[in-house]
Amino acid sequence: MLNLNEYRNVKPLLKWAGGKRQIIDELYKKIPEKFNYYYEPFAGGASFLIHLYNNNIIHKATISDLNSELINFYEVIKCSLNDFLDYIKNNNLKNDSDLYYSLRDRYNEIIGNGQYKIERSVLFLYFNKHAYNGLWRVNSSNKFNVPFGKYKTVNMFDYDNIHDFSIMLKNIEILNSDFELTVKNAGEGDFVYFDPPYQPLNKTSSFTGYTKNGFDYNEQKRLLNVFKSLADKNVYLILSNSYSNDIIDLYKEFNITIVNVNRFINSNPSKRTGIKEIIVTNY
Repeated sequence: MLNLNEYRNVKPLLKWAGGKRQIIDELYKKIPEKFNYYYEPFAGGASFLIHLYNNNIIHKATISDLNSELINFYEVIKCSLNDFLDYIKNNNLKNDSDLYYSLRDRYNEIIGNGQYKIERSVLFLYFNKHAYNGLWRVNSSNKFNVPFGKYKTVNMFDYDNIHDFSIMLKNIEILNSDFELTVKNAGEGDFVYFDPPYQPLNKTSSFTGYTKNGFDYNEQKRLLNVFKSLADKNVYLILSNSYSNDIIDLYKEFNITIVNVNRFINSNPSKRTGIKEIIVTNY
C-alpha cells in the first residue's frame, strides 16, 4: 500500500488545540491494511488526513467539521486559492496588537457571511497564527473572542505548503455537517477516524467553546451509538479521546490503547505533561 517513492510533504496549515501530531505514529500503526474510502468527521487541523495523504494511503475521502469557519477556510484553499493569495498580497496583515483587535471586530461583523468567504478565510488563518495559543473560541453569540497572542515573530504564510495543501484537497469532499450525517454512507471495508472534542478531565479543561453549541457527554454517548452501528456494518474504526473513566467505560467492549502526550495549551507549563489519551479500534 505504501509507496515510499511517492511520499509527499504537505504540512498542516493550522495549529489546532488537541491536534494529533503527537499520536500520529500510534494512529498510523493501527490503520487497516486495506480499505475502500476514508471519512474524518472531526477534521480540525487535519493532521492525520495529511499523514495518510503524504504516505500515499488515501486518494479520495470525506472530511467534515461543525466549525463553519474552519470549513470555509478549507473550501477556499481548495477552490479559490488564487483569490485567497491575492487578498494576502493586497493587505498588510502584520503582527500588531491594534491591528489584531481591529480585524477581530471586522471578522465578527462578517462571520458566517458567504459574501465575504475569501476575507473570512484569510482572517481565520491570521487569527490562528496570532491569537493566544492559536485557540479558536466563540461565545454564545458566535463571536470570536480570543485575545492577541503577543508573539515576537509569526510565520503566517508558507506559500508552497498552501499550494500543496490545495492540491491535496482536490479529491477530498468537504462538509460542514454533523458527524452522524458525515458517515451515514460508510459501508463495509471503509475506514472512519473519529477525533471528537475530548471529554474534559475536569471542569476547567473543557473546550466546549469550539462551537457555540459545545460537545457534551450526551454527544459522546451519541457518538458511541454511531461507532457501534458502523462496527456492525464492518466499517474499520479508530477513535481518539481523553483518558477518562467515562470514555473508557463507553468503549469497554472495543480495543483500547493508552498513549502519553504533552499538551501545550495550558497556561501553566507544569500541567502540560503527563497527559494520557486513548485510541479505540473495533478490529
